[in-house]
Amino acid sequence: MKRFAGHKRVFLAVILSFFAFIVVPLISSDVYAAMKKGQPAPPIKVTTLSGQTVSLESYRGYVLILDFFASWCHPCTESIPHLVDINHKYGKQGLQILGLSLDEDRDELIDFIRPKKVDYPVALADEELQIRYGFRSIPTIVLVNKRGIIADIFLGLTNESLKNLDTAIKKLLAE
Repeated sequence: MKRFAGHKRVFLAVILSFFAFIVVPLISSDVYAAMKKGQPAPPIKVTTLSGQTVSLESYRGYVLILDFFASWCHPCTESIPHLVDINHKYGKQGLQILGLSLDEDRDELIDFIRPKKVDYPVALADEELQIRYGFRSIPTIVLVNKRGIIADIFLGLTNESLKNLDTAIKKLLAE
């Protein structure tokens, strides 16, 4: 079965792309109305890979990065080292990061993040959470302020968006 694991990931990437670019535009925009800058972040209740149950309330009073990613998404894997660096840079100042993976297999996810030295909590994002946040592509980074309000949304992580993310984090930490 391991022999076909790479094919499964490619198939899933194709399906996600199909969904994002063909199906999503056909669905009512009401489904995706939940995730807008300036509005409260939709509720979260997940169990991290270490077994800890966390909710959005767990992060009240902190600036929070929600990183929606998947192990089979190349841009996602490239963004993880940047998030680890951001965590080291701002973690003691009140920043928290929660990785939310679209992967289906918990053990495969653990095997994926371990060598990347991910030092923030990671959980599987079920379909309901994915719909509630209404993202259309991965990686998607949602920046939430200390009061639980969506401050910014980053689709993908480029050099420019990294600078913008850094600036936004500094501003939110100063509030």
